[in-house]
Amino acid sequence: MAQAAAALKWGVEQRLEFIEFRLFWEGGVNRADIMEMFDVSVPQASKDLTLYQERAPNNAIYDKSAKRYVASNRFQPCFLKPDPAAYLNQLRSVFEGIIDRSHAWIRQSPSYDAAPTPVRGVNAGILRSVMAAIRMSQAIEIRYQSLSRPEPRWRWIAPHAIGFDGFRWHARAYCETDRTFKDFLLSRMLETRDTRTSEVAPDTDDDWHEFVTLEIGPHPELSETQKKVVALDYGMRGDKAKIRVRKALLYYALKRLGLDTAPAVRRPQDQQIVLLNRGPELAAVGATAVEG
Repeated sequence: MAQAAAALKWGVEQRLEFIEFRLFWEGGVNRADIMEMFDVSVPQASKDLTLYQERAPNNAIYDKSAKRYVASNRFQPCFLKPDPAAYLNQLRSVFEGIIDRSHAWIRQSPSYDAAPTPVRGVNAGILRSVMAAIRMSQAIEIRYQSLSRPEPRWRWIAPHAIGFDGFRWHARAYCETDRTFKDFLLSRMLETRDTRTSEVAPDTDDDWHEFVTLEIGPHPELSETQKKVVALDYGMRGDKAKIRVRKALLYYALKRLGLDTAPAVRRPQDQQIVLLNRGPELAAVGATAVEG
């Protein structure tokens, strides 16, 4: 792959990668595809296809009836490392409106849908203020509605990062009220009022900068056949998979994987996986500071 892509300008390499993407995932590509995606001329698109055939001579065959190049039986990626996760994430992003369809490399998309997730009401102005505070290393005064109190209250926080727990976005910040680092949900920030210089260094947030590794395996009470299926689902090797996660996000990771409770609480067919390295150290950092 490196040899085929050697000594190419970035723009040319991107177009050759696009050609290969279409050949690999959709079976074929033509000049119009290149022209539409990269806004290049007919001669340039033809030149790109010719160059691709020179660099990867066994990958594409011209189909006169379809007027397009199709992937050959000897196809081997030269410019693209096929990544199923990247393909599926692009598919999801197109259908959820995260990226415009015209900007996606996927053209022939299958019928798609997903389990709905409630839209979180993050205010654009508040997010902009939080991002500015992060960028300028400032503390910001926010009016925050916590579920632990009946009414919102003003408080100073010094945000330094943005996190996502799979459902909700939050700011990782030093709380000047409780004098500790916490997660503040962006959707519960109702107003911002003032900023000032923060004296708290982000690198003192140990739980954000330190990582732990979760080792998961199939539930021991599953049958051998079921264990093999679960191992395939989670990409396990030797009935084990490792997941690296920040300590600050460990609480959410365990919750999403259903590993925040004892395995006996749910049926093996429902739980499917267990935490193999559940020890005192892991349990100690499992309850991250969350301003509910």
